[in-house]
Amino acid sequence: MKYKWLQKQNNEKLIVFFNGWGMDENIVSHLDCGDYDVVVFYDYNSLETDIDLPLYKEKYIVGWSMGVMVSCLEETKQIREGAKSYIAVCGTPLPVNNDYGIPEKIYNMTIRGFNELSSKKFVSRMFTEKTIPETVTKRTLDSQKSELIQLLKYQVNDGVKFDKVIVAEKDIIIPTKNQLNYWSKTDTDITFIHSGHCPFLLYNKWAELVEICKRV
Repeated sequence: MKYKWLQKQNNEKLIVFFNGWGMDENIVSHLDCGDYDVVVFYDYNSLETDIDLPLYKEKYIVGWSMGVMVSCLEETKQIREGAKSYIAVCGTPLPVNNDYGIPEKIYNMTIRGFNELSSKKFVSRMFTEKTIPETVTKRTLDSQKSELIQLLKYQVNDGVKFDKVIVAEKDIIIPTKNQLNYWSKTDTDITFIHSGHCPFLLYNKWAELVEICKRV
């Protein structure tokens, strides 16, 4: 995994963000960090990382899309240890699944037909807003495609308990219905938002996401 510190100022509170497939820090670079240190993990072609996280008084885990699954893996256990709250955004721990994630046929078709045009189409389908950021990621097409393939190889663990989940009412990437199929089996508190798969344009600050956790 690669990572990028959006803010590292020896604050008492840390937000660990597990990004979605194909993304980098640009997708959330507009969010104000406030009094939180914030680190973004992305590019899951490998799960190895050289990060050495300091101890924080409070740690919050936020997983988005494929990042929900990655935040649950055994390989990321050390990163999430000691977290005060876990929040899932527009995703489930089973993101490639006919009932609980992206239907397998669609995912495999995405791999086979992946190119520059389909990448741009995917980005446009993530949003419901008429105006979207010009640059949401600077990842290469080769890196994105290999990540699609690699994500299928990870041993999914759906035993991690989330405190809160945000479900977008108009998610056509990981269908809203499939997300609800998964989370309705748990006692996780669900917040519905009027958005597409990428809801971050609705927010200005990371604290807005963490406050959802604190209200549980």
